[in-house]
Amino acid sequence: MGSKMPLLKPREVKANIEALGFVYKRTVGSHAQYERPADSAHKRAVVTVDVAMTQFSKRLMKSMIRQSTFSQDEFCTGVARGKATSKAILEGSKNA
Repeated sequence: MGSKMPLLKPREVKANIEALGFVYKRTVGSHAQYERPADSAHKRAVVTVDVAMTQFSKRLMKSMIRQSTFSQDEFCTGVARGKATSKAILEGSKNA
């Protein structure tokens, strides 16, 4: 992905973190929280997404990445450790 961080929109962040295994937990005001249980590679994580934003700043992107415990590349693409997202897997099974 390189060193330049893409600035994502809330719907893009939600899609990416759901692909990484996060599950919607709750909403308080305009802040939705997504939770991921611990596994062998990552500890339990909770990411807060401000759904009222039009596009996240670099500072907020860094904060959400840090909360997720995933790398910048994994967080911004929704692909963890080289695994394909569930959407790509479903599309592949339709073509077979």
